[in-house]
Amino acid sequence: MASQELPGRDSSAVAPRAEAGGRERERIDHDASLGSFARRRHRKLAVAALTTVAIALLPLVIHDVYLQNIIVLTLMYAALSQSWNILGGYCGQISLGHAIYFGIGAYVSTLLFVHAGLTPWLGMLIGGVFAALVALALGYPFFRLRGHYFTIATIVVAETGLLLMLNWDFAGGAQGIQIPYGPDSWAHLQFARDKLPYVYFALGFALLTWLVTFLIEDSRWGYWWRAVKDNAEAAESLGVVVFRSKMAAAALSAFFTAIGGSFYAAFVSYIDPDSVMGFQLSLLIALPAVLGGIGTLWGPALGALVLIPLTELTRSYFGGSGNGLDLIIYGVLIMVIALARPEGLTSLFGRTRKARATPQARANPEARANP
Repeated sequence: MASQELPGRDSSAVAPRAEAGGRERERIDHDASLGSFARRRHRKLAVAALTTVAIALLPLVIHDVYLQNIIVLTLMYAALSQSWNILGGYCGQISLGHAIYFGIGAYVSTLLFVHAGLTPWLGMLIGGVFAALVALALGYPFFRLRGHYFTIATIVVAETGLLLMLNWDFAGGAQGIQIPYGPDSWAHLQFARDKLPYVYFALGFALLTWLVTFLIEDSRWGYWWRAVKDNAEAAESLGVVVFRSKMAAAALSAFFTAIGGSFYAAFVSYIDPDSVMGFQLSLLIALPAVLGGIGTLWGPALGALVLIPLTELTRSYFGGSGNGLDLIIYGVLIMVIALARPEGLTSLFGRTRKARATPQARANPEARANP
């Protein structure tokens, strides 16, 4: 009797269909992931655009010169901290000597303006390039150090630069340099009474550093820097050029920090070594990023939004007592924020999004099981 085949599916026909279905599912998941990534990027750009417009409208409502001065300083330190965040946050190389790059930008642009009549616009670019070259020269030996040894080395070189400027007579020594006043001019970045131009310059500077970080964050360099921060040995084993990555981060960070120094010199029209190269300045550059969220896109801006107005207002309202009450209040508030949000202020928004997503996941368990 001839054998009869049992009715059922032909396994040879099912296998290709199953494989094709798996590939289709992978393609759909990949497209969904790309779509989610693009939406997230567009959302960040939309938030940045709305924030920029809101800040640009602030001086039209706030006419008090003191408050406008706080706005300028807040934006400037947001940009400076974003610059520091490139090296210290994304790449994980904690520097407490960024005041040397700030001072290079301030002194180069000021000396070129005072002695050569060169416009601060060109002076700040020259200062930025010079600071980047200094960062590369320092990075060659320093990036062979790790952890707190690298941090100590940055402090030492910044203090050395401070001592050199204190004793350099051509740059004014300890007395500093007074930038000569002239008529109000965008060419010389001088405005005697009007703070509005400085607000818009600082806003443009903060926006520029944010956009550069935004573009780099999800690029190859951004992924390299985060890999180096997490585990340099593992990153190198996967093909990341660790030393080159660190050098690129240092040069870019120093360039923008020097731009901030040049702007500050034009803003206050007077610089001296202690005001543009002191250790306290290095801390103030790094603190907003640490407070807001180190290695995050919005951390430096959020940290500066809290830290700088807090600094200025406590100094104004409590600093005249002479007993250090302003510093006590300032320090206590910083500790409270750091203890309440050790991951940084940006963690507030991350937890809010997670809380909103949890009820949706509970309401749709099938979607949770098959994302």
